[in-house]
Amino acid sequence: MAKARCPRCGQGPLFKGLLALRDKCPSCGLDYSAIDTGDGPAVFVILILGAIVTGGALWLELKYEPPMWVHLIIWLPIILIGSIYMLRRIKTALIHQQYRKLGW
Repeated sequence: MAKARCPRCGQGPLFKGLLALRDKCPSCGLDYSAIDTGDGPAVFVILILGAIVTGGALWLELKYEPPMWVHLIIWLPIILIGSIYMLRRIKTALIHQQYRKLGW
C-alpha cells in the first residue's frame, strides 16, 4: 500500500503522475475505472494537515511573533509538499480498502 501499487498484484503503479490514477494496471490488467475515492483523500488532508499547520503557526506566532514572511517561508512548503505526499498515501489506502471490500 505504501508504494502506491496495484491492489490486486502489488506490482503495477497506481498513478501515472503525481495524483492522476492510471486507467488500468500495466502488470495484471486490473481496470481502475470503477475506483472512486471521491473527496475522501482531500477531506483527510485538509483536516490532518490543517490542524498541524494551524497549530504550528499559532505556536510560532505566540512564542516568537515573527514577521509574516517567516510564516510564508515555513508553512507554504510544508503545505505544498505535505498535501501531495498525504494525498497519494491516503488515496492509495482508500483504493486498497475499496478493492478489498468490493472483492474485485
